[in-house]
Amino acid sequence: MSRRQIGSSRRPGSFPFAGAFHSKSRSSPLLSIGLVVVGALLLIGYAYRGSGIFSGNKEAVNRVEGDYSCTFEVQRAIPVLKKAYGDSMHKVLHVGPDTCSVVSKLLKEKETEAWGVEPYDIEDADGTCKSLVHKGIVRVDDIKFPLPYRSKSFSLVLVSDALDYLSPKYLNRTLPELARVSTDGLVIFAGYPGKQRAKVAELSKFGRPAKMRSSSWWIRFFVQMSLEENETIIKKFEQAASKMSYTPACQVFHLKSYH
Repeated sequence: MSRRQIGSSRRPGSFPFAGAFHSKSRSSPLLSIGLVVVGALLLIGYAYRGSGIFSGNKEAVNRVEGDYSCTFEVQRAIPVLKKAYGDSMHKVLHVGPDTCSVVSKLLKEKETEAWGVEPYDIEDADGTCKSLVHKGIVRVDDIKFPLPYRSKSFSLVLVSDALDYLSPKYLNRTLPELARVSTDGLVIFAGYPGKQRAKVAELSKFGRPAKMRSSSWWIRFFVQMSLEENETIIKKFEQAASKMSYTPACQVFHLKSYH
């Protein structure tokens, strides 16, 4: 995504605040220091936004502020999912915001193919994400409409931070589609009621705050959609999680695919 250049009249290689140190007659020492501080803050802000220099700390900051991402939780759960699903992790589709991060991590796993669907516009995508989109590995599609894949295209479908933003009207369309394109299962990561909170950014990007629903609500909805929970996988997942000392920060549902 291109950015408009600012201050094009400045000489190449010059530091934007250098004049503050060379011209005492034009600015006071306090003003010079203030400009340097502002510039440093802007550079730090830019790094957080797009350069990825501090990307490793983003999740930690979000967790402290209560904005826990279930997409980040998918990444934490990958080793546990591999233990529970075994060979079914060989061809995976992830659906949800920031799917590039999940797909990138899955592609590093041995004998694992991965694809992703981003339900919302990708803003300030980094080079890795743009490459995945260019190759067709990650697609930007509205999940309220049929997915652009044939039935049983993937062994496993993972979903996070996407269904929480859909009303029951659209869930009626989307959940059957997710089950349709999978063969060995559908794993849903959903927020806990009262733990994840709405942010101003959510309203501007998603158009509505997330609706965190209880496990009993989801289970009733799955029954309405003729989707069965996979009890065998649930036990394997719980056993693997216990051995790895993993405690999910989001609700995790394991459903059978349509057959």
